[in-house]
Amino acid sequence: MFSGKTEELIRRIRRAQFAQMEVEIFKPALDVRYHVSEVVSHNQNALASTPVDSSANILLLAGSARVIGIDEAQFFDEGLVEVCERLANQGKRVIIAGLDMDFQGNPFGPMPALLAKAEFVTKVHAICVRCGNPALYSFRTSQQKNQVLLGEKDHYEPLCRPCFHEASF
Repeated sequence: MFSGKTEELIRRIRRAQFAQMEVEIFKPALDVRYHVSEVVSHNQNALASTPVDSSANILLLAGSARVIGIDEAQFFDEGLVEVCERLANQGKRVIIAGLDMDFQGNPFGPMPALLAKAEFVTKVHAICVRCGNPALYSFRTSQQKNQVLLGEKDHYEPLCRPCFHEASF
């Protein structure tokens, strides 16, 4: 969280639009933190998107788009891996943003398989709020134990490995 994943997705989609490529952007329907039907970064940059309940809907709605953007991929079902592979095999560029680990530091949803099959991976890091080093963990500050808890600074803080382990134990 707070690393610029969505900001980078928006930047890449805008470049494709500038190149006059047809794009479609999808997000999980459950993510309504900033907007129901837009992908919105923490910096309030936004692009219109299509909220979907399941990864299979992406295949149905991608249409003739040459570039497919998918935000918050960790919240999708495991079928997202096959969906992205099918889209890529059709010659489409698929750009995905998502957390690779959950609040406990464990692999999150379909992200490990997506990372393994990706042609290119850009891993971005937030800044640890405790020491200023690069942060790769999203430490949950609330007591909720469900793997999925939508939130931002109200429930999470970015931490580096040493600060995460200190806070977790």
